[in-house]
Amino acid sequence: MSIKIPIETSARHIHVSQKDFHILFGEDAQLHYIKELSQPGQYLCQERLTVKGPKGEYQNMAILGPFRKETQIELSLTDTRKIGLPGLIRQSGDTVGSPGCTLIGPKGELILDHGVIVAKRHIHMTPADAVTLKVKDNDEVFVLTKSFGRALIYADVVVRVDWSYRLAMHVDTDEANAFSNEKEPYGVIVKFFDDNYNTDKWIEDVLSGINR
Repeated sequence: MSIKIPIETSARHIHVSQKDFHILFGEDAQLHYIKELSQPGQYLCQERLTVKGPKGEYQNMAILGPFRKETQIELSLTDTRKIGLPGLIRQSGDTVGSPGCTLIGPKGELILDHGVIVAKRHIHMTPADAVTLKVKDNDEVFVLTKSFGRALIYADVVVRVDWSYRLAMHVDTDEANAFSNEKEPYGVIVKFFDDNYNTDKWIEDVLSGINR
């Protein structure tokens, strides 16, 4: 059995630690709530930062609350290329060995030696959703999108399971532009694989069969 999974576009944004926030905005500064996001407890903040790389910068980048343990900047591959940074595809929180950048705020600057990632496409769901869909945390799945004239299948979609989540698939702006011309796009899981599944090997096996 499968169910419709809403697909949401996640534009470039920043998760910031409380320590770094005070360096950038001042010791007495606080996050100011604008609106709730789809995932419970996550919200858009009024505060903005400039993210600077070797070849350019993005001004007025949104901060999402609440504070995180570590500052993390999420960009698309197009974004990283424009400011001269490597585009490393990672799950949120996996920032070790990722490129750094300079953050510029109204009260200070901060040079990070890591923290910039391209978020791996993923699905948030509750344990109840996971039971219905017969998947588990960190499974990788194929998702078929619903889109007029541009439907496609995404591979390497990570399942993330927690009671605090609300069912939604998150893609970045590059991925959304590839398929979405729907006001409320959605997808369905068409296949899933265990931890030993490897997309690259699967593609090589398919091509090998075609070339015989």
